[in-house]
Amino acid sequence: MGLTIAYIIIGIYSTALVLIFFYSLAQLNLLVNYLGNKKINEVAPKYNLLDPKEIPLVTIQLPIYNEEYVVERLLANISKIEYPKSKLEIQVLDDSTDDSVEETAARIKALQEKGLDIQHIRRENRTGYKAGALKEGLQIAKGDFIAIFDADFLPDSDWLKKTVIYFKDEEIGVVQTRWGHINRNYSTLTKIQAFALDAHFTLEQVGRNAKGHFINFNGTAGIWRKECILDAGNWEGDTLTEDLDLSYRAQLKNWKFKYLEDVETPAELPVVISAARSQQFRWNKGGAENFRKTVWSVITAKNISFKTKFHGVMHLLNSSMFLCVFIVAMLSIPMLYIKNSYGHLGWIFEVTSFFILSTVILFICYWFTYKSIQGSSFDNFVDYIRLFFTFFSVALGFSLHNSVAVLEGHMGKRSEFVRTPKFNINNLTDSWKGNKYLAKKISPNMVIEFGLMIYFLFGMYSAIPLNDFGLFPFHFMLFLGFGFVAFKSLTAKA
Repeated sequence: MGLTIAYIIIGIYSTALVLIFFYSLAQLNLLVNYLGNKKINEVAPKYNLLDPKEIPLVTIQLPIYNEEYVVERLLANISKIEYPKSKLEIQVLDDSTDDSVEETAARIKALQEKGLDIQHIRRENRTGYKAGALKEGLQIAKGDFIAIFDADFLPDSDWLKKTVIYFKDEEIGVVQTRWGHINRNYSTLTKIQAFALDAHFTLEQVGRNAKGHFINFNGTAGIWRKECILDAGNWEGDTLTEDLDLSYRAQLKNWKFKYLEDVETPAELPVVISAARSQQFRWNKGGAENFRKTVWSVITAKNISFKTKFHGVMHLLNSSMFLCVFIVAMLSIPMLYIKNSYGHLGWIFEVTSFFILSTVILFICYWFTYKSIQGSSFDNFVDYIRLFFTFFSVALGFSLHNSVAVLEGHMGKRSEFVRTPKFNINNLTDSWKGNKYLAKKISPNMVIEFGLMIYFLFGMYSAIPLNDFGLFPFHFMLFLGFGFVAFKSLTAKA
C-alpha cells in the first residue's frame, strides 16, 4: 500500500471519526439540558375543558394505506377518545388499494350510526403520499387543531384532554407526545428499536425543547394548530419525512413546539427486519433530504441563536452519522495494516481515541434515558449494558443500508414512500407469519451485508498475525451486527 494512499485513507477515516465525536458532544449537551429540565416546574396557560366555551374543535386525522391487520383495532381505539362529540371530527384518510377499503367503510358506517362524526376520505391517486393525504384532509377539516395518528398507534382515551389544553398559549403550533411500545419485549429486534426510540423521545426531544431549540413533530401521536400548518406552507411531499420538513418550516416562522414526555402514546414496533428496513430507509433518506432542503434556511435565519442553529444542523445531520460510521468501519481494516506497515505514523492512531470517547459518551447518555423509563436498579443496569452493546452492534449492521439511504437523500434521488407493514402484534404469542404486505424479494444489500460479515471476520483474524487487538472488539461487533442483519433478512424472521 503506497504512502499516498495511506494518507488518503487516514484523512477520510479521521474526518469521519471527528464528525462522530462532534455528534456525541451534541448528545452530551442534550443530556445536560435533559437533566436540567427535570428541575423546572413549568406554569403554562391551559384551556379549561370544564368550561364549554373553552373547549376547542379538534379534527383527528388517521392516514392509512393497506392496513388490513390493524384498522379494526385503530378505529375501535379512536372511537373511545373522551371528548365532546360536538367538538370532535375524525377523518380516515384512506389511500388503500386492497380489500381493506370495504372493511374500513363498513366499520366507519357502524361508528357513524353510533353518533360519531367520522368521515371516510378516499383519493383517486396517492399524489404526495402521506403528506398529500394530510393536505387534502386539511382542506375540509372542521377543527382548529389537527391530531394525527398512524394506523399502529393506540392513544389513551384521555389523550386529547392531556394535549389540547396547551394551545391556550397562542404561540404554540404543535404538541408532541412520547411514543410507547406495546411489543417492546417481543424479540431482540423490537428491544433495540425501542431502545433507540426511547433515546430520541427522552434525551433528544426534551434536551432540545428545554432550551428552545428546534424539535420535530414525529409524524404521529401529536397535534397541530391548523393555523400553524397553513402559515408554514402546508404539507409538502417532496421529502420522505414530511413531518420533519413542516416542523422546521414552522419553527423558522417562530412557532413554538411543546413536547410532553409524560404523555405516552403506545404503538407497535416492526417485528420483521424487512419492515424495520423500510422504516429505517425512509427515516434516514428523509433526514438527508431535509438537510438538503432546509439547512441553509437554518444557518441564515436571523431569528434564532447560534446554539439553536448548531443543534438544528446536527439534528438534520443525524441520519448522516450512519455514513460516517460505515466509512470508519470499512476503513478500519486498512487502517490496521497501515498502522503495522508505517511505524512513523503511529502517533496518528491516537485519533481512534475519539471513537472510544464517543462510545463512552453515548453509553452515559443512553443510560439516563434508559433508566428514566426502565428504572435504575442494579439488575436494570446489567440489562442496559447487554442491550447497549446489542443495539450498538445491530446499528453497525444497519450502517450499509442506512448509508445508501443517506447518499440517495443528499444526491436528490427521488423514491416512492414505502409504508411500514403493520402486524397487530400485542404480545409474545401473536404471530406475524402470513402477513401479505411483507417484502418477498432479496435485495442486493442483503448479499453485500453477508459479504461484510465475512470481511469483518477477516478483520478479527488479522489481529492475530499482526499481534494488534486494539480494533478486535469493534470488528467483533461489526461481524455480529452484519451477521444479524444478513441472516434475519435472508430468513425473514425477527
